[in-house]
Amino acid sequence: MAFQPIVDLHTRTLFAYEALVRGVNGEGAGQVLSKVTEKNRYSFDQTCRTTAIRIASELGCNTRLSINFLPNAVYEPEACLRETLKAAQKYGFPYQSIIFEVTEHEKVDVAKILDIFRTYQKQGFMTAIDDFGEGYSGLNLLAMFQPDIIKLDMLLIRGIDKDPAKQAIFNGMALITERLGIKLLAEGVETEGEFTYLREKGVRYMQGYYICKPLFMNLADEKQVFGELDRHYDQ
Repeated sequence: MAFQPIVDLHTRTLFAYEALVRGVNGEGAGQVLSKVTEKNRYSFDQTCRTTAIRIASELGCNTRLSINFLPNAVYEPEACLRETLKAAQKYGFPYQSIIFEVTEHEKVDVAKILDIFRTYQKQGFMTAIDDFGEGYSGLNLLAMFQPDIIKLDMLLIRGIDKDPAKQAIFNGMALITERLGIKLLAEGVETEGEFTYLREKGVRYMQGYYICKPLFMNLADEKQVFGELDRHYDQ
């Protein structure tokens, strides 16, 4: 696993770490995921969850942990959660600090996503829609279920400081999430211009290479992350 911090700019703290699957020699997620098949999808998904919790606990993670899951690997939401809860108990990680992210990349029945999310939320887990605006469901899913967090797709963030169309879409999403009480997270922030624009627009939660790259089998601490950003607070 690699871990990328998500920052809370209002409190200048680390809001969470996102766990990102890697190969044993640091191979990227794409290379690992290319080996996932129909036969091993369930075991792969379960192993990723429990491994992320184990390693985060061993590394001393004292904030939230965001874990991606494959919705098509979830046959029965409550049954799938049992191993997650067992791992959290075994490694002493509070399950209330776990965020489950679903990406819009994977084509799946919306009713299934709703069932999964509602079950996870009922059990006390936080929920997030990753890559919002990139995939198959978008606003239709949001109308039926309001997650704790929406992560704006990085393609919307890319060059947003110079793109009026992206700025207009962002303003609409900022208003929607504010009205619905959803945390808005900008992911894929890679340039000073993007960071400055979003910060000036009041975006509280950010993630991306400009803030901190994922660290393989390690956690960046607050001093390390905010030391790199401090110059922006003095402007």
